Amino acid sequence: MEFSFLPPTASEFKTLYDETGWGARDTECFARALSGSWIVCAARDEAGSLVGIGRLISDGALHAFVTELIVADGRRGGGVGAEILRRLVSEARRRGVEDVQLFAARGRSDFYERHGFERRPNDAPGMDLVSVSEAADGSPRRQDVGGL
Repeated sequence: MEFSFLPPTASEFKTLYDETGWGARDTECFARALSGSWIVCAARDEAGSLVGIGRLISDGALHAFVTELIVADGRRGGGVGAEILRRLVSEARRRGVEDVQLFAARGRSDFYERHGFERRPNDAPGMDLVSVSEAADGSPRRQDVGGL
């Protein structure tokens, strides 16, 4: 397994995203996501295929956020995700950012807890964006636009 801070192509990122069920988006969306990333760690198998990716976004001074940590289905449980996460945190700290945060996908909190992250109390920050628009009769209508 080879790990590097060289980002994959947008097409490779899209393929991994699609294969792991994270949602369908066009390749241009992945190109923009990669260009807006502060740190990207990619894992490639012996054939050079992308099997994992982790991304951090950051202000470069105070905070960094893990935005994705994706590992191909057939590679989960073998330490790929743990190594990507370790490298992301280590590189953030090397660059002077100590505060690394994330929102764990449903069912994945235990993984992050094993690697030093803690759950926030129920009354602590951490919210999903809910769009509020008006229905035809003028009443508010809620629509979930990005829950984890």
